[in-house]
Amino acid sequence: MIPNERIGLFGHLPSGAPVQRICLQHGALRANLLTYGATLQDLRLEGVAHPLVLGADHLAPYLNDLEYVGAIVGRYAGRIADGQFEIEGTRHHLCQNDGARHCLHGGAHGSSHLNWTILGVAPHQARLGLTLPDGHMGFPGSLRIEACFTLTAAGALEISLSAQSTTPTPCSLAHHGYFNLDGSRSVADHSLWIDAAEYLQVDADLIPTGTVQDVAGSQIDFRTPRPIGTAPIDTTFCPSPPRDALRQVACLKSDKSHIAMRVETNQHGLRLYNGAHLSCAAGLGLERRAYAANAGLAFETQHWPDAPNHAQFPAAILRPEDTYRNHTIYRFEQI
Repeated sequence: MIPNERIGLFGHLPSGAPVQRICLQHGALRANLLTYGATLQDLRLEGVAHPLVLGADHLAPYLNDLEYVGAIVGRYAGRIADGQFEIEGTRHHLCQNDGARHCLHGGAHGSSHLNWTILGVAPHQARLGLTLPDGHMGFPGSLRIEACFTLTAAGALEISLSAQSTTPTPCSLAHHGYFNLDGSRSVADHSLWIDAAEYLQVDADLIPTGTVQDVAGSQIDFRTPRPIGTAPIDTTFCPSPPRDALRQVACLKSDKSHIAMRVETNQHGLRLYNGAHLSCAAGLGLERRAYAANAGLAFETQHWPDAPNHAQFPAAILRPEDTYRNHTIYRFEQI
């Protein structure tokens, strides 16, 4: 453990392993991180009474109702159909933790369910590391991951994810935080803009069919800002090019709190999930809040789901000579 007054004990896992909390502050932002899942546990903006994200004040909810909330999911965010894929003629069979059929977020014990190591802490920044061994959840290659969380003086939270593998392997990491800008029970009245004219068509199991569809005329066309509403959203948008460059892909606003959040990323996909299945009893969420459907909105910047099984999708295989990089920025401002 790195001695630092910003690091404190948050709780213990069933194994007895300690989970540490890291407190960061810079400019108008304060953030708390957990080593379990490299989780963003809390995020605050100066002068605002409520948290900007969903989370919990104790560890137990993260092991049950708040699974994935605020965590870094991987080694492959989203679903891989039938829990299998093929690389260079070899078929790999993965943990099928989604309906006992598909692999979701890297399997039952993906990066979101593991205790990360603290690599370094400064007042405005923390670096966490995790190594997934060869064969973990069925994936090939030993994968070394680093997550860097940075608060900027301009009011932004930057999350930089990098990874290297010993052999070719699918790799797609994502921050799975849920945002709520006004502390209300639902984000249905939040205004949303997404710079995406296309999205991935999926089947009943939310597996991409391989077809990229136009958002025009659909209920998920947010190219003009409008309220989110309560209809379930669990969709991978295909942000406008250039898809390998850092650019703004979305903006969330609350007229109630007069706060806006702009999302920038260098990723090919933006998975939007409005928490249709969220359920957390009163007393378990931050400030003893209860969470239900639409309590928060997740912006998961990632490769396209099931890309290893779709040759026409942007490549999502990380090779030993390359480094995976996911750079996402959440910029907050009062409007």
